[in-house]
Amino acid sequence: MKVDALLETIDQLVRPIAEELKYEIYHIEYVKENGEYYLRIYIDKDGGITLSDCEALSRRVSDVMDEKDPIKEAYFLEVSSPGLNRGLFTDDHFKKQIEKEIMVRFTKSLDGRKNVKGILKEVNDDSIVVEADKLVTIPKDKIKSANLEGEI
Repeated sequence: MKVDALLETIDQLVRPIAEELKYEIYHIEYVKENGEYYLRIYIDKDGGITLSDCEALSRRVSDVMDEKDPIKEAYFLEVSSPGLNRGLFTDDHFKKQIEKEIMVRFTKSLDGRKNVKGILKEVNDDSIVVEADKLVTIPKDKIKSANLEGEI
């Protein structure tokens, strides 16, 4: 099964459980690191996520994943909050961070830069605009990764 189809299947299994527990599914990823597979589910809610929130969802998800068995190979299930320096993956993620500082890394050099750190100003259909030393328009297809730059 292709990863996108697998993630869609997992989302359909996990989202009703998360909604019942009053959590938002922020992001789901299935990755291979150091020869091991990881299913990571990031959840959020108003007021923040606690360890007991992660544990509650993890137990329920583990049960449904064992029952439905969409992943054939062995994997580790991790449930956590998106964190202070959360990744930005969707337009909604970006739009919630307008006027906040983000770090964007590029797939290829853009105007001689490999990344830009600045204030997110706009989210358009095919680009975002970040105010760094100047306004920088970044095509979405050139974004390797983007993260909120959190403050402690």
